[in-house]
Parts: sequence; structure tokens; C-alpha cells
Amino acid sequence: MAKNQKLTEQEREQRRQQDRDRLENAARELLSSDGWARWIRVRASTSLGRYSLRNQWILSSEAAHRGITPTHVAGFRAWLALNRVVTKGQKAIYILAPMSVKQRDVAGEETGEKRVFYRSVPVFDASQTEPLPGTEPVPLEPPREPITGDSHADLLGPLRRLAGELGYSVREDPLGGGADGWCDSTNREIVVNELLPANARVRVLVHECAHALGVHYSEYGRHQSEVLVDTVTYIVLSQVGLNVGGESIPYVAGWGQSGALDAIRQYAETIDQLARRIEDALTPPAADVPLDQAADLERAA
Repeated sequence: MAKNQKLTEQEREQRRQQDRDRLENAARELLSSDGWARWIRVRASTSLGRYSLRNQWILSSEAAHRGITPTHVAGFRAWLALNRVVTKGQKAIYILAPMSVKQRDVAGEETGEKRVFYRSVPVFDASQTEPLPGTEPVPLEPPREPITGDSHADLLGPLRRLAGELGYSVREDPLGGGADGWCDSTNREIVVNELLPANARVRVLVHECAHALGVHYSEYGRHQSEVLVDTVTYIVLSQVGLNVGGESIPYVAGWGQSGALDAIRQYAETIDQLARRIEDALTPPAADVPLDQAADLERAA
């Protein structure tokens, strides 16, 4: 097909269906513990977590099929700006990006309305690139600090403010018996062990704020609630530069067995939304919304 030849409506629908199929297949991989862990690692990456949820699924799935553990993805020109170039022969991973098109009436006049379509755009993982000759590659990941230190003490204030916005007070006490903290939804109080180093207290507050956002035992049960908030905590701590590399990613076997795909999608969406709420409280808003954050192919198609 010639480069500038327009697609027919049937051809456009075929492409949209192919993209829907890719999303469906990527979402199905969440049903396995390996597929779930791959997505969580993508969501926890400081450079990949900015992508929409469905593009995260695509990246984790298609990268795995190629034997790639994704760490940082960008388009060809974006890599050049980072003083890296895509290695010859590498094949792109295609994610979905929204494209706004002005609507026209039968006479060809603009109606003032717009319709959003999604198109596939190529990106490449860092492992598919190499340094641009004669340049110094830009660092891709910030340094990570141990959970045993005090490097992230400045995050305690924003987390306390978030708890306050949710209607909870925060109290620090010297706790014994192995308890690091808890969220008391009846008395609207979060308690944190003041004997912990600052970074560990950040961890506890993130965990308990996730509970305060609505993940209670009465709704999800104890075990499932803890898996949800532990996963949110893993993601948020990774995003802010705390080292959680040695921790395992929690998973509840059988999450998707009742209701299958719809159930596992809902759990993933819940985790993503909770993590974003806490991340937004810890980081200033970005000046520009990433291209693919507008999101949901299924609503727009």
C-alpha cells in the first residue's frame, strides 16, 4: 500500500480489531502468576508507570514474548535525544496512542466536534538500543535508596496530608510485638511505629493509606486486602526510588477464576488507581499529560 493512500473504513476497522485482540491477549496473561508479576514490574518502573494501564499490559506481554524485561521504552527519535540509538535489526513494540480527528458534515464543513481514534505507534526498550557514538547516554533511572535509611523522610509530610484528606489522623507510637502499624477505619486513625527509620515509616504509611482509600477487610477479606495493599505499596515505593527489588510480588491464586478476565482486570485497575492516587500525593503534577494517558481503546473504538 502506498504511504499516503488512505485506508478504507473496513481496513480501519480491521486494524482496530487487531488492536482490541492484542489488548485482550495481554490482559489474559494477568491470570497467571508470572504474567501478573511481569505487569507489576512494568507498573512499578519509574519510566514505564507513566503509560496507560492497557499499554502497560501490552508492554509486559509483548516484551516477554521476545525475551525482554522492559525497563525504559521510547520512540526512535526520543532515544536519539537520550544519546542512544536503536540497534540495527531491532523490531519495535507497538503501543496505542490517541489521535483526535475533527468531525465534518456531509458538506465537508467542521462541526466543532472531535472523535478520538487510537493508532499503533512504535517504541523500543532500552535493551534494544546502544550508545550514540561520540555522546554520553543520559541516565535512565534514578538511584534507589534502601528501606532501612532516612533518605525519603520528606515524604512523611505528604503522606500525613493525604491521610488527613481521607479523614484519618496519623499517630506515631513505639509499637512492640512485631506490629509496624495499622489502619483503624472505625476510629479513622492510622498508627505507625515511631521506632522505625524514616523510609520504613514511609512504607507503613503508604500501606495504611491504601487501606484508607477503601481496601477494607469487610469488602475484600483479610488475605485479599493485604495482597492488594502490598502490591500498591510495592509499586509506589518503586516509583519514589526506594529499593524493593528483593521483595516478592504478592498474588492470589484464583483471582480470575470466578469471572475470569473481568475479575482480574478489575483488580489490576483498582491497584493502578490506588497507586496513582498515592503517587499524585507524593509528586508534583507533570506539566504535560503523556500521549497515551487518555486511554481506553474499548470506549473509543
